[in-house]
Amino acid sequence: MTKRSEPWYIHAALYVVIAILTYILIKVAIIDPTNYIEKENYYRTESRLRMDNIRQAEILWQKQYKRYTDDLDSLIMFIKTDSTVAQVMTGVDTITGKSTNPFKKLTVGEFIPDSIKYTPKTHSIYILQVDTTTSIDTVVNFRTGKISRIDTNIVIGTRYYVEDPDGYGTIGSLDNDALKNTASWE
Repeated sequence: MTKRSEPWYIHAALYVVIAILTYILIKVAIIDPTNYIEKENYYRTESRLRMDNIRQAEILWQKQYKRYTDDLDSLIMFIKTDSTVAQVMTGVDTITGKSTNPFKKLTVGEFIPDSIKYTPKTHSIYILQVDTTTSIDTVVNFRTGKISRIDTNIVIGTRYYVEDPDGYGTIGSLDNDALKNTASWE
């Protein structure tokens, strides 16, 4: 009896299938998760830099106007047009010789004021809120024992809160003064 051998093209087709399956396995098990982790690290780092720049803009706004704002567009215009912000951004500390610019460079380069509006991952607008405090004071006429008036004092913007809608952190608190200007990742 003679030994019958299989045609060569069957072996070649099997080798091609094995090579394709090996490539798919490597891509799914190693390459894709690595790319995903690198992208997530970039989004987290970039978003936190942008939120930190929002914090610095809020601090400068508060020094100028004695309150915080919940309007990102106003903050952006403030950074772009206010002369005191320009002085701080271009200034140099006379003792240390370091820049007084409070804004951090982004991962892709220099700080851009428009970058503080949108998140890098989904391009959603950052959530920015300020508190509203209402205090009510009753004034009583001691001679008659009757209430003469009720004073209501409303204060807006003593605290602020910034949140990344993509879930990469928050800064500040609307309820707690101890968390003012504090980031969740610090």
